[in-house]
Parts: sequence; structure tokens; C-alpha cells
Amino acid sequence: MANAAIQFNTEPYDASIPRPMGRNSAGEGFLRGFLHHADVDRLHLWNLYDQEQGELEQLVQRLGPPRQPVEWLGRGDRARLTEAGALYIPTPELRGEAWARRAFGATAYSLTGVTHTIAETYIMDEIAGLLTAPVESWDALVCTSEPGRRAVETLLDEVAGYLQERFGATRIPPAQLVTIPLGVHADDFRLDPAARAVWRERLGIPPDAPAALHLGRMSVGTKMHPGPMGIALQEAARRLGAPVYWILFGGARKTEEEEAFLAAAAAFCPDVHLCPVGDTSAETRDEIVSAADVFLSLSDNVQETFGLTPLEAMAAGLPCVVSDWDGYRDTVRHGVDGFRIRTVTPRPGLGSDLAYAYAQRLVTYEAYAGSAALLTAIDVGEAAEALTALFTDADLRRRMGAAGMRRARETFDWRVIIPQYQALWAELARRRLAADPQAPMENPYRLDPFRMFEGYPTATLAGMDMVMLDRPLAVGEASALMDRHSVRNTAARLPTDSEIEAVVARLTAGPRSVAAVLAEIPAERRPFVERGILWLAKFGIVRLRGV
Repeated sequence: MANAAIQFNTEPYDASIPRPMGRNSAGEGFLRGFLHHADVDRLHLWNLYDQEQGELEQLVQRLGPPRQPVEWLGRGDRARLTEAGALYIPTPELRGEAWARRAFGATAYSLTGVTHTIAETYIMDEIAGLLTAPVESWDALVCTSEPGRRAVETLLDEVAGYLQERFGATRIPPAQLVTIPLGVHADDFRLDPAARAVWRERLGIPPDAPAALHLGRMSVGTKMHPGPMGIALQEAARRLGAPVYWILFGGARKTEEEEAFLAAAAAFCPDVHLCPVGDTSAETRDEIVSAADVFLSLSDNVQETFGLTPLEAMAAGLPCVVSDWDGYRDTVRHGVDGFRIRTVTPRPGLGSDLAYAYAQRLVTYEAYAGSAALLTAIDVGEAAEALTALFTDADLRRRMGAAGMRRARETFDWRVIIPQYQALWAELARRRLAADPQAPMENPYRLDPFRMFEGYPTATLAGMDMVMLDRPLAVGEASALMDRHSVRNTAARLPTDSEIEAVVARLTAGPRSVAAVLAEIPAERRPFVERGILWLAKFGIVRLRGV
């Protein structure tokens, strides 16, 4: 099966951090799934950001341990990505790597990235940049849901139209988009009667009282507004004529965000008992599903592209009441695993003022996403009907819960998702190997400084220019002079001490042309020694004379 190197640092793959984001949970799930289910002979982990390797190994051991040998690639080992054949990037940020790959030839390896939120300006710019970056047909951006893919296509279509109008572009290679959903480790979740009793007692919920569960980060502006959920629960409680309990698990990155979310929730359902869990550990998340009868998530935010929490609830066997929104549409089947509640937004064109203010930084991302959410209507009456039906019909809850559990295992378990990535990498490898090999090329946006600034100096060094020692030097004197800290720079890739001494020794017999000096240097080292002649001249070891 095809393999890929993993662009690796702990942040995208560690959901054990306090108040993790959805992408942290998704990244940890992917890496854990890859370690357990990838059919590969070795793991290629690329430490691009020079993180302490012990920290990386600790995360791998916690999520693994790996079954295969691990090949660690350092920051400067980009050329070794060819060993894996592909690179997995845990974001949509492909364009920078496409330009970096150009130095090794575009056919050196394939690139794949994955979408999470796509509403932030820098991510929009990254996606739009795929149209002008050297992205090839053997590269792909994985979209985690069909609605998310449609949003990416809309953005790319609009940018392509601009390029055609502005520059008369007639050939704009399309970015390769592939839909592969996020996954879930289904066996992590189950409904446990013992955990149900413990948590209901801890939260003050009577054994048979109806309870809905909200899982996820609490943010009114960038996750979902709790108002529609509160209104639907309030109406369900009225119809039942009995207390309803709302279990809230997730927290927020900032205390004030969590407080604002809970205050908004309480304001819309004064007769519903709110039960904030407080603890946001993975262990509590795995247990708290057992305390509920129904999973409730009425997402309304453009921040979302997939939504893992319905899958986690389905894996445990909870029926779902979710908004008919983005990736939820790909996971929860209406009337089978639960109910999807109708959502309505303004028609295209009525958000131009929001887009302008966001583009000009007149409003924050939170204000942009939150404003769009406030203008997204969710049918709260329909949600109340769904909740009431599930609260009053235990058999319906069991049927829908069982259907969701099967779907989570058969369609969305990581053991099913990881082979889809490997199949993608195999197809990309087939395309790449069928293409004509491409020679290394320069990045025109980041030129060789001696090309871009060629007009700055009096002259450039030529092969016929003569090089001579400034004065006689004792053996080792030149190396000692050039070993001073102030004249060395790692990035300059200067000549070695032995190369310095070799050049000085040849010049002792008299002046020689640059070409003659280089003729006796191994071919692979000539560019560095040629530059080094100027370095020696800069600090008075040699002198130059043009012809």
C-alpha cells in the first residue's frame, strides 16, 4: 500500500492539551488511526519545525506505539520525502510546500493537505493560492465533507474568474479536490449503565429524567449559538410537562467565552436544568455520553466543515438531533440515525458588507463568523418535535442509536478511513510516475539574491577573472583567519577548512583564473568554492582582477 511522510509536530495531533480545538481532536484521531491501521512498511515522520524529538516520540508512543520502524526526517531533510513518495500536511497549506518541492523537481513526490475550518482569511488565501502555485495533478487537497468541498470549489471558481478577467488567463490548472471524511475510533465510545448512574448522580439528574447532551467547544461567535438549542429544549419540556436536563461538555479556550455561552444558553431555556460538566478530559468525554438520552448539536457557524461530535455520539449509540448543516449532512441520516433540522441562510449577495469588513480587517474573524451565524435560521419548532419524539419513545431511541452505531463502525471508523488515504496516495503516485520527470527549478517569488540584485554590484565574478594571494600565508593561517565567528554564517554554506587551504596552496605558485582554481575542485563542491573565493576576497585573503 502507498505511504506518505507525515509533517509532524505535536500541536496538530494532540487533543490532550487543555481545551482542545476540533482540529486537534481530528489530527490526533488521524495520527492514531495511521499508527494502528496503515498498511506500510515504515513510518516517515518529518520534524519540520525542529521540535524537541523527545516530545514527538512521547506523543507517538501515547497514540501508538508504532508497529513499524520510524524514519525521523529533520527540518533540512526535504529531499528525503521522495523515500515515502508523498507528504501529508495536516492543513490546507500546500502552496508553500509546492514551491519548496520545485527545487527538487515537481515529480519528486506528491502533496496532500486536509481542510478543517476554511473561513479564516489566511486559510482562504492558502486555498486561493493553489491556482497559482506549482501544484500538480499528482497533488490533492482532501475536503472532509461534500458541503466543505463545495465551499472550496466556490472560492476557487471565483479566484479563477478573477485571474481570467485580470490577466486573460486561458489555462488555470484546477486544484485536485478529494472528499475523505474524518474518522472516529468507534470502540472508544459506548453507553455504559454504570457510568450513566455515576454521572447522573454527580450532575443531579434523576435516573429516568430526559437529558440531552451538547459536546464541543463553547463559543457563541465561532462554534454555534446555544439559543436555538435552548428554545427547542424549553419547548420540549413544555410539551412533556416534566423537567428536561441539558448536559454541556466542552469548555472554551477563554473563560469569558465559556461563561458567555452558558449565560446565553440559560437565557433561552429558563425551565431547563443546565448541567455544565466542567471537566474536559478525554476520559470524561468518553463517559459523559452514557448520561444522556439524546445528542443535540444545532451548528450554525461557517467555522465548521465536518463536525466530529455527532460521529462520537453515534459511535456510542446515542440518537442525534443536529442541524442540516455542512458535514453533519454527510454523517447523520435523517430519520435513521436521528433527525437533521432545517437551516436557512440569506441568499448569496446579501453578505457583501460582511465580506468587505472582514477583508479590510474592520471586524475580527469572531465577528465575521458570529454575524453570519446570527443570520442563519434553524427551525426550532422542528427541533422541539424531534426532541419530544425521542424523549418519549425509548424504542425509537434504541433503533436510531443502533443504526448510528453501525454507521460509525462501518463507514467512519479510522480503520475504514486510513485505507482511503492510502488509495489516494497510490493514485497520485501512479499519475506522478507517469508524468515526464521535471528538473529542479527556482521559485520566481524567492529568487537567487545574486540574480534579483544583479544590478547592485560593479561586476559579477567571471571564470576568466584572476585570483591572487594578497600576501604570503603560513600553512593554516587562512583557515584560522576565516574561522572567526564574525565571518562565518551557517546559511552561507562556506568552503571547508581543507578547501580554503587547497585554494591558498594553488595560489602560492602565482595568480590563477577562477576557472583554473575551480577545475581541480570536485564538481559538486565547485559552486560553494566559487562563492568562497569572494568570501576570501572580502576579508583580504585574496585579491581579484578582472580581465
